[in-house]
Amino acid sequence: MAETKGSTSIDPRLVRKLADILTDTGLTEIEVEQEGLRIRVARELTAAAAPVTYAAAPVAVAASAPAAAPQAAPAAAETPAAPVGEAVKSPMVGTVYLQAKPGDDPFIRVGDRVSAGQTLLIVEAMKTMNPIASPRAGVVLQILVDDATPVEFGEPLVILE
Repeated sequence: MAETKGSTSIDPRLVRKLADILTDTGLTEIEVEQEGLRIRVARELTAAAAPVTYAAAPVAVAASAPAAAPQAAPAAAETPAAPVGEAVKSPMVGTVYLQAKPGDDPFIRVGDRVSAGQTLLIVEAMKTMNPIASPRAGVVLQILVDDATPVEFGEPLVILE
């Protein structure tokens, strides 16, 4: 989708480049405005590209049927283990930063004990730095994002124990 303001013509190479950025970064939408020209490129998520939802792994109970237990075990082995703990998700689309400024120590590291309200990381959206606070006290089990990478709304960022 492309929109224009004014009488400036659209360069198809620019639209293609923006589409490539969407594909490379996994973003669903990008918009640029320059010299009276505004271009917005968006794509819909397919089932294969939809965000992953984490759920607890089902527990198989084989109390009365010993023959059913061997069949249930391979199915459980094929299911990837769900992350233990609570995911802190991105409240917006933007770019995630793990420290206040380049060269500083990161806000958190795996194994750190955090308190409720403590800044875990920053998501930059529309040139505004938005601190993402811990919803509760806990221990950082995983940091699921890299510094200076794009994130989507609802994307898990950190796992707290």
